[in-house]
Amino acid sequence: AQPGGSGGRRLLYWVPVLFISSILCWSYYAYVTQLCLLTMTNIGEKVVCLVAYHIFFMLFVWSYWKTIFTLPMNPSKEFHLSYSDKESLEREPRGESQQEVLRRAAKDLPIYTRTMSGAIRYCDRCHLVKPDRCHHCSVCDKCILKMDHHCPWVNNCVGFSNYKFFLLFLAYSLLYCLFIAATDLQYFIKFWTNGLPDTQAKFHIMFLFFAAAMFSVSLSSLFGYHCWLVSKNKSTLEVFRAPIFRHRTDKNGFSLGFSKNLRQVFGDEKKYWLLPVFSSLGDGCSFPTCLVNQDPEQASTPGGLNSTSKSENHLFPAKPLRDSQSHLLTDAPSWPETAAKADKGKVGMSNPALTMENET
Repeated sequence: AQPGGSGGRRLLYWVPVLFISSILCWSYYAYVTQLCLLTMTNIGEKVVCLVAYHIFFMLFVWSYWKTIFTLPMNPSKEFHLSYSDKESLEREPRGESQQEVLRRAAKDLPIYTRTMSGAIRYCDRCHLVKPDRCHHCSVCDKCILKMDHHCPWVNNCVGFSNYKFFLLFLAYSLLYCLFIAATDLQYFIKFWTNGLPDTQAKFHIMFLFFAAAMFSVSLSSLFGYHCWLVSKNKSTLEVFRAPIFRHRTDKNGFSLGFSKNLRQVFGDEKKYWLLPVFSSLGDGCSFPTCLVNQDPEQASTPGGLNSTSKSENHLFPAKPLRDSQSHLLTDAPSWPETAAKADKGKVGMSNPALTMENET
């Protein structure tokens, strides 16, 4: 549930979803009944259009449903401050003393990013150290793993657990609109040339084409933008504010190359790529990066002694990684033994259903 508002306010959040659902229901009636069954005269054309339409319709509804009702993932318990750390944080004056408490709490966590001032990223509403790419959503009032944005059209945060579903929703809604516009075009032209009888179907066909064409234009630009984000392994928030790592800002810090970036969202098994089932790599709490001088000790090494690390990009794996992700990071240095033991099997889950918070 979204706190901080009355039941009436929460109902208002569903208005955009109800609007999209209403348009979808009307388009189904207009296309199937008015266009295919009542207007088309060729039996073969009817069958082909109805079969193809229902495939696009099913994939559209399935991906839209998953985007809406997949709960956003929240940071796992390792990122929450202990009771003693919370007390220490409240006692200490703001500034370096508080940062010392946070540094102590975060020392074994796979965190590379910092605030603009170089401080540990901490959420004082959720009382946790923010994992990389995690942000607090003011609408949901929760910290969301790999948050992209809060989307009113799905009444949900788009983040690690449902970003693939959101991308497929854009893709299938665009294909749905393009298919309707393409197959409705000849009948739309007949409408203007008085080639259709003056019936109820005539007006459904006209508005169906206008709606499909209009949504196609807006969806194509949005889908293209998110395809670009996937190719660069960025979120919408990271485009507006590049992630800040320990020593510098790097807008491409999480980019591993096009192929690996694609697999970060869609997974290794290509048979699941086009289906709205969860297959993204990782746990949402840690991410592989491709940075120079990631290690603080390397950064302080005199220039002539570390020329190799300054001239080459190395992949620095975030821990822990699923086995299916390990081949992305060939020749990557491993985590220190103590950190690996401390977080083994704890930081996040590969299945979002196991770490999501239930709505109340």
